[in-house]
Amino acid sequence: MEANLDNHGFSGLATDLYQLTMAAAYHANGRDERASFELFTRKLPEGRSYLIAAGLDQALDYLRRVSFSADEVEYLRGLPAFSHVSSEFFDYLRGFRFTGDVWAMPEGTVAFAGERLLRVTAPLTEAQVVETYLLWTVNFQTLIATKAARIVEAAQGRGIVEFGTRRAHGFGAAVYAARSAFIGGCVGTSNVEAGRVFGLPVYGTAAHSFTMAFDREIDAFRAYFKVFPESSTLLLDTYDTIEAARLATEFGPELRGVRLDSGDLLELSKRVRAILDDAGMRRTKIFASGDLNEYKIAELIAAGATIDL
Repeated sequence: MEANLDNHGFSGLATDLYQLTMAAAYHANGRDERASFELFTRKLPEGRSYLIAAGLDQALDYLRRVSFSADEVEYLRGLPAFSHVSSEFFDYLRGFRFTGDVWAMPEGTVAFAGERLLRVTAPLTEAQVVETYLLWTVNFQTLIATKAARIVEAAQGRGIVEFGTRRAHGFGAAVYAARSAFIGGCVGTSNVEAGRVFGLPVYGTAAHSFTMAFDREIDAFRAYFKVFPESSTLLLDTYDTIEAARLATEFGPELRGVRLDSGDLLELSKRVRAILDDAGMRRTKIFASGDLNEYKIAELIAAGATIDL
């Protein structure tokens, strides 16, 4: 798998200011002995007993390629915080490369409080400068992978598709979140760029806007099925979910699936399943979406919801 989306993230400026002020102070005082930095969590929140390690691929790629351009060094030289820093430090930054060693848990490993997810041993200045990048990379992806694993566990073997791009804090975060969710056990993602970059399976249905673009709901269903006869999943809850399920029976057992996105998912899934089964569509899957989490999914399954993904 390719590790990063572009080269911007390999800048030495992808860090916090205090990492660089400490680096300057280390350099001025001749402190460049090797040191070890370790990434771990002291304790986990109540009700959460494990983590799923993720983000290592991007962390290693950054360490292999991190550097400071001439423009970046000049930017730092102009900051008031560096007004008393010697020119030798800026010369050092121009040639900066990471030369240390890394030990880490493989991605997808279950980790517990107090366990080291990653350890860097390097000259003190190098280890300090890269700390911020390693923290955000491993923290963020581990967070998403762990949440995904909790949801997958709650689903008890039913597939979970990651569909979080529209709520992510930027598209880059969305792509890495998709990757992390896959590590956590999701069967795929809606994010097409994540599919391209990381080779992930991509999934999609149709939105309410597609149904509303046609005069009649059945016309929308027919238009979509015409183009995607082998992979159509029809969204049922734009108007009347039960009536839409009845309309969907027109397409017979070749219809891949239907999606429920609102309302009482427990009751609706049972009624829709009965409609599909009565039409000989036992292989047609029921997708559920809409503000779901591990707790809601567990409740739905315990109550007998007939949801497949």
